[in-house]
Amino acid sequence: MSRLQLGLWLLSLLAGCALSWQLQAWRYERALAESEGLLAQQKVEQVEAINAQLLAERERRETLEQRLRASETSHYQELTDAQQTQARLRDRLATADLRLSVLVERDTGCATVPAATAAGGLDHGAVRARLDPAHARRIVAITDDGDRGLIALRACQDYVRALAR
Repeated sequence: MSRLQLGLWLLSLLAGCALSWQLQAWRYERALAESEGLLAQQKVEQVEAINAQLLAERERRETLEQRLRASETSHYQELTDAQQTQARLRDRLATADLRLSVLVERDTGCATVPAATAAGGLDHGAVRARLDPAHARRIVAITDDGDRGLIALRACQDYVRALAR
């Protein structure tokens, strides 16, 4: 083999190696680009799934907030109505338009309130004793506090039930 043939053979071997090296590099770059594309697609899908979960959670929270707002409004209205009723009752007690009384057993030594009877008739009804206006006001104040407490308790129970759903 002559030097020229040997040089050409080495040159073709070197060119084949370089070409083979370049082809492998291109294949690797293409495979790498495909894997990066798949990874990017997976990340996009994950972000979309998380976004859908966040939207669903936001809708549930907004629904719960609307229910709680409606419940709060109804309880506030109930509390306002109870306060107005108590205020009317206190006003009626203060103006002597209304007197509170209690049932008294007949055989006790308590002085009874004279009952209005028809002419010539007897009163066989229950004996009642009037309460002092100060005591009546205290009783109304206690029932007012009790009503407020019951309304607040009902509101708390409704709140907990709404959160438990």
